[in-house]
This record gives sequence, C-alpha cells and structure tokens, in this order.
Amino acid sequence: MENAAAKGATLVVFPELAFTTFFPRWLLDEKEVLSQFETAMPNPHVQPLFDRARELGVGFYVGYAELTPDSQQFNTSIIVAPDGKLLGKYRKVHLPGSVEPRAGARYQQLEKRYFDYGDLGFPVFRSGPEWANTLMGMLICNDRRWPEGWRSLALQGMELLCVGYNSAAYDPNGGDTESAELRTFHAQLVVQANAYMNACWAVAVAKAGNEDGSGLIGGSCIVDPNGLIVAQTHSLADEVIVADCDMDLCTQGKSKMFNFEAHRRPMHYERLCKQTGVIIPENEKTV
Repeated sequence: MENAAAKGATLVVFPELAFTTFFPRWLLDEKEVLSQFETAMPNPHVQPLFDRARELGVGFYVGYAELTPDSQQFNTSIIVAPDGKLLGKYRKVHLPGSVEPRAGARYQQLEKRYFDYGDLGFPVFRSGPEWANTLMGMLICNDRRWPEGWRSLALQGMELLCVGYNSAAYDPNGGDTESAELRTFHAQLVVQANAYMNACWAVAVAKAGNEDGSGLIGGSCIVDPNGLIVAQTHSLADEVIVADCDMDLCTQGKSKMFNFEAHRRPMHYERLCKQTGVIIPENEKTV
C-alpha cells in the first residue's frame, strides 16, 4: 500500500483471501477453519491497514473470509474509500471445488465446504469525487470466468471492476492437462474479453509465488475498456503496478458497440437465468 501510494495510486487492490493462506486447499477441522475467518471488518488485527490507508489518502479493495453473526461463512471482498468509510461489500457467487475432499490428493479445493454461496448478488457502488464518482463493482477469483457477473454489473453502469484471486499456476497434484503458460493466458483472457464486452476498466490482482508449497499464478493486470492490458506484473514476486484509469474511455463502448439499450434482446436470453446444466434439444438428439 505504501509503495503504491508513493507511485501516485489512490486505489489499491489486494488479492482474494489476502489476510490468510488459501486455506481451502487443506482439509481442516472446525476450529482450524474458524480461525481463518474475520467476524468484523475492520477489527483490531486489521485496523492498522485501515489507519495507514487513511493517513496515505488511499482507498482499497481487499478479500477476506467473513463469518457473520448468524454463523454464515462467505468468501468476501470490500472496497474502502480513502476516508476509511466502507463503500461496498461483495460475497463470492461462483464457488469452485467440492464439499468432500478428493481421495489421494495432497492439495484440495474445498471452497464449497468452507463457504456459503454469496447472497448479495452483484451490487454496484458509486464512489465519491476522489475517484471521479465512478461506478464500481467487485468479483472474486472464479467469478471472473463467468460472464454473467460482469454483465449484471455492467447493466448497472459499472465503469471499474476490481477482482482479486488465488489461482494455481499449475496442477499442484501433478496433473499435466494445463501448463502454467496456458493458465496465465486464460486468467488474462477472461479479464480482457469481459472488460471489452462491458466497456469497463478492470483491475485483476493475484497472489503469486509459492504458498504452502503450492505455486500461485501471478499475472496481475490492469485492463482498459478496449480490452488492452495497460499494466501487468512480470514475475512471481510481490510487485506494484499502477495505471491512470480515465473513465471517459468507457464512453465509446457503452454508447456504440455495447449500447445495451439499443442492442440487447433479453426476451431471447431466458435460458440463461433458468438453466444450469446442458440440455440438448430433442430435435438434436440422436439414437
């Protein structure tokens, strides 16, 4: 945060589950699981981050594990304004992995075991004048791969999307179906494509390097409304990248190619909201 502020940043974006390891890779008992969660935000353990941000005059997005008063558990992110006020909260909708551990696997993906599905939808928040009254949205990790979230935010005018993630650089259990290069390509592809199709800026921030013996992808990038990467990391070490995000660049896409009011035909999209798995039409089935 201090390095970013020194480079002129007024909004700092941290990764998913920034205050802990990516604990869904482990099968933990209930006490171990609950020790990863925050019961309030801020709280005494993270208050110094909020205090320092206010001193520096910067706001931030950060992901964390949230435990609610009624014992719900969410993979959550927040945006905090430069004055320290909470601008908005989001809870991850697209949870990957499984409830039960995979037999014989050293590393697991147990988000469905440890988290409830997000219940806040895809809200958009308007910043204050310090960020040019920008309309902002959030996603978390796997959400970025699903266009429905991006479009839901864009239909509310979203101009800047912040997303933090923890993605494996390769299969930590030894599979070879995806190379590290292909995973990085996919991570950036979904951000570039969706930023273009929704005429918005996107700041996508990853944990990187080795965590708990598992390699993480890196590849953090800032993408403009044309889908162009304007800044990106170049290593698996901690890095700070900065870009000046001019929200006026959203105007052309929102008023021409992706003018939703002029071109969308939602009467033909009903299947998108009613169906999950694939259903092959009867006239396409073969004996």
